[in-house]
Amino acid sequence: MLRELSIRNLAVIENVTVSFGQGFHAFTGETGAGKSMVVDALSLLAGARGSTDMIRHGCEKADLEAVFDLPPEHPVWAVLERLGIEADPSESLLIRRELSRQGKSAARINGQNATLAMLREVGDCLVAIHGQHEHQALLRTEQHLDWLDAFAGSELAGLKEEYRRLWEDYQETIRERRLLESDVRQQMQMLDLYRFQLEEIDKARLKPGEDESLEDERRKLMHAEKLAESVAEAHDLLYGSKGLAALSKAVSLLEEVAAIDPAAFRPMVEQLQSAYYAVEDTAFQLRDYRDRLEFDPDRLAQIERRLDVLHALKRKYGDTVEDILAYRDRIREETERLENRDERLRELAEAEESLREHLAALAERLSALRREAAARLSEEIVRELAGLNMPRSVFEVRMERTELTASGADAAEFLLSTNPGEPPKPLAKIASGGEMSRVMLALKTVFARLDRIPVLVFDEVDAGISGRTAQAVAEKLTRLAGTCQVLAVTHLPQVACMADRQYAIRKDVREDGRTVADVRELSESERVEELARLLGGVEVTEKTRHHAQEMLMLAHRQKYA
Repeated sequence: MLRELSIRNLAVIENVTVSFGQGFHAFTGETGAGKSMVVDALSLLAGARGSTDMIRHGCEKADLEAVFDLPPEHPVWAVLERLGIEADPSESLLIRRELSRQGKSAARINGQNATLAMLREVGDCLVAIHGQHEHQALLRTEQHLDWLDAFAGSELAGLKEEYRRLWEDYQETIRERRLLESDVRQQMQMLDLYRFQLEEIDKARLKPGEDESLEDERRKLMHAEKLAESVAEAHDLLYGSKGLAALSKAVSLLEEVAAIDPAAFRPMVEQLQSAYYAVEDTAFQLRDYRDRLEFDPDRLAQIERRLDVLHALKRKYGDTVEDILAYRDRIREETERLENRDERLRELAEAEESLREHLAALAERLSALRREAAARLSEEIVRELAGLNMPRSVFEVRMERTELTASGADAAEFLLSTNPGEPPKPLAKIASGGEMSRVMLALKTVFARLDRIPVLVFDEVDAGISGRTAQAVAEKLTRLAGTCQVLAVTHLPQVACMADRQYAIRKDVREDGRTVADVRELSESERVEELARLLGGVEVTEKTRHHAQEMLMLAHRQKYA
């Protein structure tokens, strides 16, 4: 569950920390008090895109922080491990988000830097937000199939993944076939060009690293005279009277005095002897190098001609010999493909037909699973709608066959009838705003049992309803809070009174003229006043207070009966 939420410098909120518990939490307040800021903060922490306009005026950044307590078996721990974020399931999960005036957004999960995509992936496991206008998504029929597939479960998900991989192979096969069937003249021209290039590269008989080796040899040959002079002089200096002979004499002198004072001179003798052997070894190496050194004008000319060939090939085919050889391998494959064009076309046609048959068979299995899921989803939604004061509603998932697509061969659309005797019709044609909100709430309730998201947030899900329907929505949210943590922004007293915890969001103008909003959990007596305000509007009377107190008592009896 969400244990704590901290908001600093977000819109009219300056610094607020809210603690949460299990169950149903209601947020109430005057219109424009900033109730949506709590929802916006959770959206940002779940990976939504932010804007500098959301930062409080006069501040350089907005800071948001959420602490979650989750069981060890929750899916988010596996997601964190896959993303490379260290986390201990026995401890709390800390998510932090920062928006700056410079337009940069920083995110951290358990103190470790995270990208927005990582934050979104983790947030999808933790928080589901149903905003005021989210029910409009129900009108987009292209999303209905995705909802149905999510409801269908793991068997369909596995089959759909198999279908997706096969579909990618099918599309690649079609792409290659169409490419081969395109401009034959241009392909034959390319074949001639590739053959010429292959012949030119193969004729050069390139070897990996050859250019670097030749450049090194060329450099030595060009400076052979300088090398010979310097090496010979260095050898003579080391081996002459000022070199080894001088060191040998110094060793002899120190050995004599070491017999008198060993403590002082024996270490010096050993150091000098080591130096003698090192100089002697270097002198021998210089002699051997000098003896091997020779200047060969013919070899230099041969190297120059070879390097000219390599440079010419580099200008055409790559910066290094390795690049040229890699290019040769690519055009050799393309040459073979073009030379065997007709045979390849036959292979592709056969592969395309085989893949299409396999796809059709998988699509049929997908359709069967979807039809089963559609019947179950319809039953569950009807049952949920009955509990939302839509007792005689009919909800159906209409399935239609289509051509093969990336998701199968099905189209799905949600249909609804709210009046007995009327056939189900598309949602856009018959559902009012209040009905649409309840359909979305029914869907959220059904999916909450499947996706294991611990926190559900509803931003004025009760918009457009009142009376008995409002009471039904409140009862639905209460039952939903038995399986997950529910946070609801509401303006209805029927909903607020059913909450386990109620928070008031107030907006005030300070002495310095700045507007600031505050979020505070209400005591029982404060809840009475807040519910009375919701019931009575501007003027709160003893009658409305009494009514509010009665609502709280009845709600308590209903929840704990």
